[in-house]
Amino acid sequence: MKSSKLTALLLSTAMIAAPMVDTAIACTRTLFVGADNLVLTGRNMDWEEDMSSNLWAFPAGMQRDGAAGSKSIRWTSKYGSVITSSYEVGTGDGMNEKGLVANLLYLAESDYGKPDDSKPYLSIAAWGQYALDNYATVNEAVEALAKEPFNLLAPSLPNGAKAVLHLALSDASGDSAIFEYVDGKLVIHHGKQYRVMTNSPVYDQQLALNAYWKNIGGTVFLPGTSRASDRFARASFLLSAIPTKADPHFIKSVPDQSFTYQAVAEVMSVQRAVSVPLGVTTPDHPNIASTLWRTVSDQKHLVYYFDSATRPNTFWVSLARLDLKAGAPVKKLTIQDGEVFSGETADRFKPAKAFKFLAATPNI
Repeated sequence: MKSSKLTALLLSTAMIAAPMVDTAIACTRTLFVGADNLVLTGRNMDWEEDMSSNLWAFPAGMQRDGAAGSKSIRWTSKYGSVITSSYEVGTGDGMNEKGLVANLLYLAESDYGKPDDSKPYLSIAAWGQYALDNYATVNEAVEALAKEPFNLLAPSLPNGAKAVLHLALSDASGDSAIFEYVDGKLVIHHGKQYRVMTNSPVYDQQLALNAYWKNIGGTVFLPGTSRASDRFARASFLLSAIPTKADPHFIKSVPDQSFTYQAVAEVMSVQRAVSVPLGVTTPDHPNIASTLWRTVSDQKHLVYYFDSATRPNTFWVSLARLDLKAGAPVKKLTIQDGEVFSGETADRFKPAKAFKFLAATPNI
């Protein structure tokens, strides 16, 4: 009884506080694990305006730096990746050739703390790419990033919005980790149970709120607003409800009667179910944002699916059909001007000069 009352109190407190917190930009990430070692990560990019996003194929062997001047961290990419850019200054989402997926989402409460000048610097725009370039598994990333090998800097985005972000990583084994900077300290939630991520409040509080909705049961009632905590509850229920093996009710109409394709459709349908319709605005919450695009990363077969809110077709790129070896050219699939693609697009990527990460200036 005491536990139930406490959870209800947490819920009511969060609902009262939500108008202040949930004016932040929104996004939703889910992690699906099914039969035959199938692992899929779904993600919605919700934002207040078009971000001039494009898809990029980055090979291994690229010389990188943290876009923070002479004290930037420097590295050479170990793994090739396919990513979706944000404003052509950062990696917002992507998967590398080992099946590691990185998703950056907005978190208004982010506080990266006072820099330690004995460490190099990394612009937050390169945070996700740093992980994709350097790590094959979540466990490997957690062990390395827990040591905080760099100071994370968060310059304002090109539209003036604060780059207050948290990072989700998942891998081909279904392992997962959430990285947040809260009150200047790095907090890591590591484990296969961390399958859903949205935005505010911080992850500990999101888990407590979601526990409340689990007790009610999603077939009875689910919260329906665009607030992050409501999307977290809906995504969690839907993710737990969809089949984890071939479903005889639907498999006949799936191409090749493939469970993989069924599961991709399931995860994409979950992402659509927690999307914010294009153009929706809320007068009291002016920055609750429309879903611009969705991705589903097949981490077993290394296929990256892309679904735009402004285009009629879903398309995908198979990493095996790209040259991601060291020395291969950087390539780009331009979509920022309304280009329409359908089906496999690996052969539509064109050589291009890599974008530069958003510059950050250390306060030293």
